[in-house]
Amino acid sequence: MVKVRIPAPLRPKADGQTEVTVNADHVDEAIHDLVSEYPDLQENLLDEDGELQRFVNFFVNGTNISELSGTETKVNDEDTLLVLPAVAGGDSTSHRNGGEDSGSLTPDELRFYGRHLILPDVGQEGQERLKRSSALVIGAGGLGSPTLLYLAAAGVGRIGIVDPDTVNASNLHRQILYGYDDEGKKKVHAAKQRLEALNPHITVEAHDARFTSENALDLVERYDVVIDGTDNFPARYLANDASVLAGKPNVHASIFRFEGQASVFWPDNEGPCYRCLYPQPPPPGLVPSCAEGGVLGVLPGTLGVLQATEAIKILLGTGTPLTGRLVLYNARDGSFDQVDIEANPDCPVCGDDPSLTELIDYEAFCGLDQHDEALNGNEVDVETLARRQNDEGLVLLDVREDWEREIVRIGDSLHVPLADLPDRVSELPVDKDIVVYCKMGGRSAKAVEFLQSVGLDAYNLAGGVDAWSEEIEEEQPAY
Repeated sequence: MVKVRIPAPLRPKADGQTEVTVNADHVDEAIHDLVSEYPDLQENLLDEDGELQRFVNFFVNGTNISELSGTETKVNDEDTLLVLPAVAGGDSTSHRNGGEDSGSLTPDELRFYGRHLILPDVGQEGQERLKRSSALVIGAGGLGSPTLLYLAAAGVGRIGIVDPDTVNASNLHRQILYGYDDEGKKKVHAAKQRLEALNPHITVEAHDARFTSENALDLVERYDVVIDGTDNFPARYLANDASVLAGKPNVHASIFRFEGQASVFWPDNEGPCYRCLYPQPPPPGLVPSCAEGGVLGVLPGTLGVLQATEAIKILLGTGTPLTGRLVLYNARDGSFDQVDIEANPDCPVCGDDPSLTELIDYEAFCGLDQHDEALNGNEVDVETLARRQNDEGLVLLDVREDWEREIVRIGDSLHVPLADLPDRVSELPVDKDIVVYCKMGGRSAKAVEFLQSVGLDAYNLAGGVDAWSEEIEEEQPAY
């Protein structure tokens, strides 16, 4: 039997089916069997002479039949035939509403949500459900920005935002909630202003604070769904554990350079949690952050929109959430892959006999406290460097790339990119203390480890040039 996938515009003419099976050896047989079973499809698929309409395409296992043998293309059992008609999409200036009875929606809301109200899986009942629902977005950065915009536009009635940071110009290429006029403002307040301007029918609650073990459960329990837009492992494990303990779905995404992942961690819906997938965090410094490794500006938009979509589906109670599945996106080749993930019965948070029943110290769990302790005596803060900067017995080493150094640097430092360090270590003085810096401290920590292994007195600058610009030379540009 050949599987025929029916696209959304044609499903009303196929009894709402998304996929049907037909018994056929060639594409033309499959199409005629399909039309025989669902006669209303004929005008969409075949012209008056029984030939294929020019505004519809057919794909066998992902390949257009025009590149194969046309309608004579042979099909086998378990092959998939995709019907792909032209879709108008876009938008127009006309408005429809959901009928005379406004329910809990005001006339302005009926006009605002017109495209939802005519959508069978939403309608007025679904829109009112969204209006009564709530979502907590942890992190108003690259992932949080598109997620928040679409949650607000969709009409999620109450949206909470947790973030302690301020807007920086280096955020703007990917954090589309903000503009240059917002630089220096608290993210949660700038976001609240932007979202309420987009949709005045919702309530936005700004939580200007770090997401910590002390406030996490109180925050999570106030909302129907949690969206994890965090950018570090302690916060990610905290978001997971708080969501599990509170029984809330956790819509997850993570990004790096050109790739991203997304899933819904929801043990109460028979799915796994984040710890089931990653029982332990990687050692500190092993996995660079986006600030260290970079990220394509549009990538968080793609993943953030996926998060918003999953959250809205959950709040509407429609469709199939990504519970038990991990979507993998590669922007370089435009590919989406998917892998199945299962709940771990031995998981310490959501397993059969959980041992973790309250929130813990997540900095310590992720090894950051131990890491700091291990670096004791091998790390200096920016205040110490400022006092010793002119010491003759100290030299500064910048291990960033050339383009980064063009933006900002600390004093008259030597420059050897991290990748070149093993080949150029002989250029460094053996009789001086070497303070190594990068953007935030990750690359310089690796450099220090190498330099110490060859017998040099090397020290890592905690927080890197970012901390220097923030605490010592505030007029220095950030990136």
